[in-house]
Amino acid sequence: MAVGILASRLMGLVRERALAYFLGNGEAAAVFKAALRIPNFLQNLFGEGVLSGSFIPVYAGLLGKGDTREADRVAGAVFGLLSLATAVMVALGMGATPLFVDLIAPGFEGEARALTIRVVRILFPGTGLLVLSAWCLGILNSHRRFLLSYLAPVVWNLAIIGTLVGAGSSGVREERLVVLLGYGVVAGSFLQLAVQVPSVLRLLGGFRPTLSLAGESVRQVLRSFGPVVLGRGVVQVSAYVDTAYASLISARALSTLTYAQTIYLIPVSLFGMAVSAAELPEMSRAAGAGEEVAGKLRARLEAGARRIAFFVVPSATAFVFIGDVVAGALLQTGRFDAADTRYLWYLLMGSSVGLVAATLGRLYASAFYALKDTKTPLRFAAIRVALGAVLAWFLALRLPGLLGLPEHLGAVFLTATSGLVAWFESGMLRRMLVRRIGSVGLPKSLLAKLWGAALAAGLVGLGVKVGLASWWGPLPSGVAEWGGAFLVPPRLNPLVLFLSVVGPFGAVYFGVTGALGVPEARGVLRRVLRRGAR
Repeated sequence: MAVGILASRLMGLVRERALAYFLGNGEAAAVFKAALRIPNFLQNLFGEGVLSGSFIPVYAGLLGKGDTREADRVAGAVFGLLSLATAVMVALGMGATPLFVDLIAPGFEGEARALTIRVVRILFPGTGLLVLSAWCLGILNSHRRFLLSYLAPVVWNLAIIGTLVGAGSSGVREERLVVLLGYGVVAGSFLQLAVQVPSVLRLLGGFRPTLSLAGESVRQVLRSFGPVVLGRGVVQVSAYVDTAYASLISARALSTLTYAQTIYLIPVSLFGMAVSAAELPEMSRAAGAGEEVAGKLRARLEAGARRIAFFVVPSATAFVFIGDVVAGALLQTGRFDAADTRYLWYLLMGSSVGLVAATLGRLYASAFYALKDTKTPLRFAAIRVALGAVLAWFLALRLPGLLGLPEHLGAVFLTATSGLVAWFESGMLRRMLVRRIGSVGLPKSLLAKLWGAALAAGLVGLGVKVGLASWWGPLPSGVAEWGGAFLVPPRLNPLVLFLSVVGPFGAVYFGVTGALGVPEARGVLRRVLRRGAR
């Protein structure tokens, strides 16, 4: 699963780099990113997150019992009902597009608003195809086939990159390029679904789409479906609030926010989503009664949380100390210049606040889904979103002016606010799990070792960055007090700086955690040495 996600995220970074090259960080980029986000509510409402909480626990549970006939019947019913609901939502979404644009991007006016409406209407059918792709993922994951389902988005990214290179290199106007990108996204959505279908059909013994609600298993999926849909809808409200606030700050703030979220989602997907998605079918298969099931869940939760924390803690530290190096290597090209990279780094600093909490929260929510409890995650998600919306309004739109800070720094408070409320949600989910199955969580001694090693690695990375930048050129005016906010003079290539800094950062982190006896570090080091010996 991690291999598939890594390949998909790396290709996503290539896509973002191509977008940065051809569209930069201006109005056209903001229009495309806002347009892409609006129909995504359909994918997020009915896609992977919802199916993970409603369909996979029931379907994987039937497979665990050996009842393949009932499992196939549930798969066909869910496909039919999901297809019908998606078709209706696509039609409604296309009709209500102007309203969505005004709600999600209230800062857009005139030509920007008209172009966004046009692109959103192009994108909606493609998003419907992605919902069906998520159904394929649910089937594959339940059968422990992880690679293809998480590798499939590579073709989606390739379609967008191909459109960018083909149309962008021909010199079309930015407005026309954004429209063509919309068609490229739809083509990629079709390809992402198509590459999974043959494998899914081979796994299903007798696939027959239906609209039947008969059968307790189907009704169990539907009973879970409602609360999970509401939960995902609540989470989407949070994302749309951030988009709306960012559009009120500036077009640059909106586009930079989406770039930051792309980078932020790399560790969230690689470690939080990968571990949580892999554990969900296994937790759902847990058989037994009472303490026996609770013990199995505790064991899987502890192992998953340790794996997540081992990789996410240094990721959060890297965002703070060397986020500019990462952003510059990934995106600084064409119309995306050093100033854009510096601004993106500030947003990554804010994102680091809740990175660990967000990834652990996914694992805790998966445990509730495995227990067939979808209402508890919904309740805490709703509280988190309401709290986050109020805090973000004050911190992002009002606080910069009160402190005499530039208005564009309000976007930094948007990402930091999301992190703060993520800690609240994660903490409440953990507390409720303790009541249900007993003690869960990470030992304080382990967290101390991980954060200590990550801090040492961050300081080393910062020192290498400052040293190289000082060697190659003087510090930019006004940033020396930051220890080198973005110290990449024209003679020092961002990619060269990235390779020079990330190597020592990673070596120090793995070295220190290994010396402190962290089992995950020693396991990684053993695998590396074993492969090196070959």
